[in-house]
Parts: sequence; C-alpha cells; structure tokens
Amino acid sequence: MMAILVGALLGFLSGLGTGGGSLLIMYLTLAQNLPQEEARLINLLFFLPSALIASLFRIQKGDLKLKKVFPAIVTGCLTAAIFSIFSQKWDIKLLKTCFGLLLLVTGIRELLYKPKK
Repeated sequence: MMAILVGALLGFLSGLGTGGGSLLIMYLTLAQNLPQEEARLINLLFFLPSALIASLFRIQKGDLKLKKVFPAIVTGCLTAAIFSIFSQKWDIKLLKTCFGLLLLVTGIRELLYKPKK
C-alpha cells in the first residue's frame, strides 16, 4: 500500500514537471532497503514513462517546442549513454559525492532563483 501511495505522489510531482527521482531513490534505499544500484535502475524505469506522458501533454498544450529542445534531448541521451558506460568503472563514493554536490548546487540555485519579468 505504501508503494502505491509513494508512486502516486511521485507521479503527481512528475506531472507537474518537478521530477521526484531523488525522492524515489531515497524511499527505495531508506524505506525499502534496496541497494543504490537497484534503486537507480527503478528510478530510470519510473522516470521514462512519466516524462514521456508529461511531455506529450505539454507538447499538446503548446508549452514545449520540440524544435527548441531537440539539441538538448540528443546531447543528453548521448552523454547519459557514455557516462553510464564509464560509471561502471568509477568509484561509487565519487559518484555519490558528485551527485550530492549537484543536488546541493541545484537546491541553492532554486532558493535564489528570481523569474525574469
């Protein structure tokens, strides 16, 4: 039952465009005691259909222009593939540290963000 509630909450957040992948990984590792690697895989499998569905609705609504974001999609997919291969050889502590720093910088940026007028 708890998994259904967490899935619904994270689906809601994904629909809003805020993601929730970090929350899913924390839930899976802390509450479900899954290894980090398995939690990351489940997070990816959760994210793909959620992102696709949310993106289709945003395209239909006119909020997302594929022509503008296509270069980012292509380069993001390519670098994700490349670094997925390399990450198998890297120390997991280094990856955790880098991810933690990324979350910290992103959080600070969001706190200080002021929309343009």
